[in-house]
Amino acid sequence: MPVPADIRPADVGDAAAVADVYRPWVTGSVASFETVPPDADEMARRMTAQPRLPWFVACRDGAVVGYAYGGQHRTRAAYRWSVDCSVYLAAGERGAGTGRALYERLLPELRDLGHVTAFAGIALPNPASVGLHTALGFTPVGVYRAAGFKAGRWHDVGWWQLPLREPPAEPAEPAAWSPGAPARPPEGLR
Repeated sequence: MPVPADIRPADVGDAAAVADVYRPWVTGSVASFETVPPDADEMARRMTAQPRLPWFVACRDGAVVGYAYGGQHRTRAAYRWSVDCSVYLAAGERGAGTGRALYERLLPELRDLGHVTAFAGIALPNPASVGLHTALGFTPVGVYRAAGFKAGRWHDVGWWQLPLREPPAEPAEPAAWSPGAPARPPEGLR
């Protein structure tokens, strides 16, 4: 069993390494529906986009070997308690428990910021990603058929969801995230 990777909050200084981890997922797979790999500047922009949500990196021997992040689920105001989450790993990290370790750091952080539900969209078929999300308690909620065209064919996207906490009758605004600062639950969750 490999030694677990170190998990820490990511910041813009990690943007180039995060872009390097992500590039093969864009250029050599259909797991990402992007067709042009984002560069470090674009990754830094995504990491600091408002509302600011958590990004974590997994490091081994000082090198970034994976990352996970929360993203805005939809832009309309009523969706602000829901988040999308994703995890991407370098090839050598797959099956080593690094994806699970990243999510085990990310998901409680999202909950503590006041988010209620996490969603994950998975281009199908992807048994490794489905297995990871299912093992962490995500349940399937539906499939968008022929949602994206990449690599010469149409691909379905399955959606999974994970309740992060009970939906409050009157939710407080989700708190902003800051790398390195402990999450502070919004008023009404303390």
